[in-house]
Amino acid sequence: MNKRVVRYRDFVLLALFTAIIFVLGMTPLGMIPLGLIKATSVHIPVIIGALVLGPKYGAVLGGVFGLVSLISNTVQPAALSFAFSPVIPVYGTSSGSWLSLIICFVPRVLVGVLPYYVFKLVQKLFQNHDKAEYLSCGIAGVVGAVVNTGLVMSLIYFLFKDAYATMKEVPVDAVAGVIMGVVLTNGVAEAIIAGVLVSVIGKVLLNLKRKQKA
Repeated sequence: MNKRVVRYRDFVLLALFTAIIFVLGMTPLGMIPLGLIKATSVHIPVIIGALVLGPKYGAVLGGVFGLVSLISNTVQPAALSFAFSPVIPVYGTSSGSWLSLIICFVPRVLVGVLPYYVFKLVQKLFQNHDKAEYLSCGIAGVVGAVVNTGLVMSLIYFLFKDAYATMKEVPVDAVAGVIMGVVLTNGVAEAIIAGVLVSVIGKVLLNLKRKQKA
């Protein structure tokens, strides 16, 4: 397959993953009900896209994820939207903060980059195992989900701790515990879901990509 065809194919896949991110991010389809909590699935096409297209395209998809988050939190604000959109006033104040853009974009771009390198590392470590690619995809999915939830909540703690405490009506010194609770509930559920879905879907797409090269 010549370089022009490969480039065209990758752009088509990039457009497809971008469309999926917008659909999941702007509709309830991006939330998976798990009894008492809802787990987001928007990061999953970012991770899979990174594995199939590489870290550069993965970073672009992560940026799209951040953009979708910015738009949705601006257009349909919730209590915590001040942490993702500078247009929404920080809880307890009358104005927004540009720091929300850090939370909105930095973790999401990393979701499109770090899983690719984790995937390659695990593949190298288990290259003689017949299920190496399933394992590599699954671990990359878990890492991507952990990066998303863990880094977002950590940045909220460091950048908006006081506002978060006011919103939750808890003492400032209790915020760390509350955030850890979110990470251990939503974060763990999202990591498991990402690990399973990225393992299965990623493996299928990587197989298709190899067949096209043959």
